Amino acid sequence: MEPFKIHILGCGSALPTLRHNPSAQVVEIREKQFLVDCGEGTQLQMRRSKIGFNRLCAVFISHIHGDHCFGLIGMLSSFGLLGRTMPLAIYAPKELKPVLDMLLETFCNDFDYEIQFHAVDTKKRAVIYEDRSLTVESIPLKHREPCAGFLFREKPTLPHIRRDMIDFYHIPVSQINNIKNGASWTDEDGNVIPSNRLTRPADPPRSYAYCSDTCYLPELHKQLEGTTCIYHETTYATEDAEKATKYCHSTAAQAAQVARDAHAGRLLLGHYSSKYDNEQVLLEEARAVFPASELTREGMVVELK
Repeated sequence: MEPFKIHILGCGSALPTLRHNPSAQVVEIREKQFLVDCGEGTQLQMRRSKIGFNRLCAVFISHIHGDHCFGLIGMLSSFGLLGRTMPLAIYAPKELKPVLDMLLETFCNDFDYEIQFHAVDTKKRAVIYEDRSLTVESIPLKHREPCAGFLFREKPTLPHIRRDMIDFYHIPVSQINNIKNGASWTDEDGNVIPSNRLTRPADPPRSYAYCSDTCYLPELHKQLEGTTCIYHETTYATEDAEKATKYCHSTAAQAAQVARDAHAGRLLLGHYSSKYDNEQVLLEEARAVFPASELTREGMVVELK
């Protein structure tokens, strides 16, 4: 099975603390790396996690609150200083573009790589990125600024070849792809061996949903049905539900409701308010609703299977 990992670089909220960095993650799928949000200090966190700058092929920014994008211009500058030549795609709400253009013109106007900006419509679900192995969809969220989540989804793969059967029937290597695509094989005695005897079922496609800052959305689970793993902001505990409503955030219990109703495989908690010296209260609250809940922490690597 090919790697599908989430590197947690920051899981705090707006006010930086000595315990947590602002929001940032790297999603690694089949040797491709995608940065999701870029709070202050993200490039330092990438170095600590030994994530190579040159392997990053796209950046996804959920919204333009500073704890989700203050680290972007510094990272782009470092890419230029390191001699990057490969284009970098940035997917973000359209409101970021004039700010980014001004910063690039001021600080990053002589670099050798192209920045390709793609405006994300935060009001509709759409495929915004696609390659041979995966798609990334935007997920409408509700916050104080236009905001979108992102759903990374593997494309189905072909069945696995059974090497013992290939050797037994002396099937040439040139026919392996045909067999994976459903072709049968006729042996020298005229016996037809169907493809399903020569292969094992393909690995089920995995998926990861990043739900950034948002108030609780009772219908959100419908867009995340069956997701392998969901990251959902859990800024507050239920005792601070009024604050969550006021600032368009979610409680840990509400995040767990989304994961439970979506029949997700697991839930990652993050975007903790700085008021909590210990996030255990958030974990306990979430697990009471959805047992497969986990706290994120800086340096954590989550592997999807």
